[in-house]
Amino acid sequence: MESAEIRRRWLRFFGERGHTVVPSASLIADDPTLLLVNAGMVPFKPYFLGEVKPPYLRATSVQKCLRTPDIEEVGKTTRHGTFFQMCGNFSFGDYFKEGAIKLAWELLTTPVAEGGYGLEPEKLWITVYKDDDEAEQIWRDVIGVPAERIQRLGMKENFWSMGVPGPCGPCSEIHYDRGPEFGEEGGPAVNDERYVEFWNLVFMQYERGEGSGKEDFPILGELPSKNIDTGLGLERLAMILQGVQNMYETDTLRVVMDKATELTGVRYGADHASDVSLRVVADHLRTSVMLIGDGVTPGNEGRGYVLRRIMRRAIRNMRMLGAPQPVVGDLVDVVLKTMGKQYPELIEDRKRIETVALGEEAAFLKTLKTGTNILDTAVTDTKAAGSTVLPGDKAFLLHDTWGFPIDLTLEMAAEQGLSVDEAGFRRLMKEQRERAKADAKAKKQGHADLSAYREVADTSGATVFTGYTDTSGESRVVGLLVDGVPSPAAQEGDEVEVVLDRTPFYAEGGGQQADQGRIKLDTGAVVEVRDVQQPVPGVSVHKGVVQVGEVTVGASAYAVIDVTRRRAIARAHSATHLTHQALRDALGPTAAQAGSENAPGRFRFDFGSPTAVPGTVLNDVEQTINEVLARELDVTAEVMSMTEAKKRGAIAEFGEKYGEQVRVVTIGDFSKELCGGTHVHNTAQLGLVKLLGESSIGSGVRRVEALVGVDAYSFLAREATVVSQLTDLVKGRPEELPEKISGMLTRLREAEKEIEKFRAEKVLQAAAGLAEGARDVRGVAVVTGRVPDGTGADDLRKLVLDVRGRIRGGRPAVVALFSVANGRPLTVIATNEAARERGIKAGELVRTAAKTLGGGGGGKDDVAQGGGQNPAAVDEAVAAVDRLVASAAEKA
Repeated sequence: MESAEIRRRWLRFFGERGHTVVPSASLIADDPTLLLVNAGMVPFKPYFLGEVKPPYLRATSVQKCLRTPDIEEVGKTTRHGTFFQMCGNFSFGDYFKEGAIKLAWELLTTPVAEGGYGLEPEKLWITVYKDDDEAEQIWRDVIGVPAERIQRLGMKENFWSMGVPGPCGPCSEIHYDRGPEFGEEGGPAVNDERYVEFWNLVFMQYERGEGSGKEDFPILGELPSKNIDTGLGLERLAMILQGVQNMYETDTLRVVMDKATELTGVRYGADHASDVSLRVVADHLRTSVMLIGDGVTPGNEGRGYVLRRIMRRAIRNMRMLGAPQPVVGDLVDVVLKTMGKQYPELIEDRKRIETVALGEEAAFLKTLKTGTNILDTAVTDTKAAGSTVLPGDKAFLLHDTWGFPIDLTLEMAAEQGLSVDEAGFRRLMKEQRERAKADAKAKKQGHADLSAYREVADTSGATVFTGYTDTSGESRVVGLLVDGVPSPAAQEGDEVEVVLDRTPFYAEGGGQQADQGRIKLDTGAVVEVRDVQQPVPGVSVHKGVVQVGEVTVGASAYAVIDVTRRRAIARAHSATHLTHQALRDALGPTAAQAGSENAPGRFRFDFGSPTAVPGTVLNDVEQTINEVLARELDVTAEVMSMTEAKKRGAIAEFGEKYGEQVRVVTIGDFSKELCGGTHVHNTAQLGLVKLLGESSIGSGVRRVEALVGVDAYSFLAREATVVSQLTDLVKGRPEELPEKISGMLTRLREAEKEIEKFRAEKVLQAAAGLAEGARDVRGVAVVTGRVPDGTGADDLRKLVLDVRGRIRGGRPAVVALFSVANGRPLTVIATNEAARERGIKAGELVRTAAKTLGGGGGGKDDVAQGGGQNPAAVDEAVAAVDRLVASAAEKA
């Protein structure tokens, strides 16, 4: 049974039994404590934590998940992987243990012909929590599982919590017996390789307190409403149903390994090392496609770094397998074909995904080249110091800064006769991971900081937003924090967070900046609002300072937003929608939104594009937008179901999470988007839109920045002033400026070339005299000295090589010349073959000279270059080179 069919059967089974089918959320977690979605229940976490009331009693999903803590182990074993799919069914106060167990057993054991998975009941083993008598009784007496196939395990194996105070409960896991070829019998308690766990049923019935680890926390009591959260690993079930040894041999990964085999000629199963590489390639390329498909682009931090790291590991492993570069395009194609059966949007977004992946491959190949040069220098320094071990910090620098894989460093260092201080490297990597874990733990503990907001939501309900129609209105203070701590009152000068029962203030979201303004209490107190956020869904928190009087919980208030700011932001937001549509019309659907910011009078819009947008196209886009403004199109908003919105062709905004009911903003017949932001009523209110330009912000992602309304007019007015000044300077009309300025620049470049040519000739004229003045130091012709200041590095290098070439007769020769250019000392040193045979190497000489100059340098044995910070040390550096050459010549 293919993975796509496993997914279809799961959703159909639970959908037919009263569960709302919830599409997989993006891998980009809508959760400040998570970088990426790492479990199937993550999108439902606000419901389990009580932050938001669930819109349904039963739900089911097949959620995309990604975990990277053990990324270094991927491929080494057949158990570790990064991307996986978690099939889940959830109950929010509806059915509990017996209902969950019955549903699981029915789906697993129903014959394939009748819509189930057709597993043999006698091969299924059950584990329950050691104190969960109820679960064991249901499995034994209701389902009919023999007592000998039910085992009790401890808290570590069969008890679940989120790792923070909140819901928790015992688990019951379903295992499949793969047979005696996988080891001894005795059930999951004895052999989890033979009895593989593939479905975990979590019974959320308790509330836990503070504590660390999986077992060290108190149980505070029972939950008022008991919930079910189950998770079945799709890849593990596919392994069972497809009769293969491990997840890498299932349909969605094996095809990628087969393509890698085709590209490299290396057969899977022939050698352990190559098997590891093939598994890494299969796992990482699939993960990369899924991440790019969800809008992640390669970068040096956060999610972008995760993507970059796994892509580069895959490319590196293909290189180790002997694949010709490039190969990513072929591998991505296979992933799209197999995963597209489950996620059709991948096929629709093929062009952008391929562009981002190929761009990262090209960038990494350049990195390999750069890293190789840096490694060469490190190897030279190590040898010069008389060591045979490359320091761990050098390997870590290559890995962390340049993305240079450690295994590549090991291989290339070995080729140079060096080993690598792996212990030092691993220590630095461990320190980095510990810093990352500490940061993640700090973020995780952020749940505790939200308790005050959740309490407000529980007692007063969600904040009612009135800002679509009103800019001011009466309200009541239902929550108050002073310096982050709940308080019944706040005094003048206090930094406060105020929660109102209803508000016209827009909380930052969907790319739109928050409103600012004032809250006036009936007591005369005034709060200046500087920011508005929603730390928990539905609760708007007004952040500001008490300017006058005392603020108290329960007080009546009158909230007033800064109307001028709101209108300027609304113009920017409407302009963003127009820009999005105009770009899609010009570039196609791949120009999908990848982020935005709407601020007073200006906006930025990020979108997918494989290449830079030509200036002519950008001009056309700008013209289209302003023509729409002139058409005076009405801007309307309507709430409807997500299904209806899709039927009408509404475009979803990047990074937003939508419920069943959505708000659709329509601009005449031009644009239709899902959006919760504020907008103008008619396009004529925008006045003018000026696109300032576009640039790259990542592989396959471009950014347009623009001004709107008065800000756009002011910009054009300033430009007109500059144009007027230029026309006065060049004595021409505005339309002649490009031609006249181009002519001036051409003449200037020609003059600079003549000057450069004259300077080079003047420098090289000195070559003959310098060569004739070579000193004999124990049989070595030595030319050292300082040339006129202002001689640049290129000219100095030409001079040094010219002088070396003029020293005839097969004599050993060393030429070391120095210059000061732009206040910084430079040196270039060259040796001929005869000198190198006597052990005199340019690289070693230049390091000594550069160190004296207060800097560094490097190069090869025949020619090297360096520089420093101290021009006054040039004479000392010349003397140092003289001494080193004399010493080397004497030893030879």
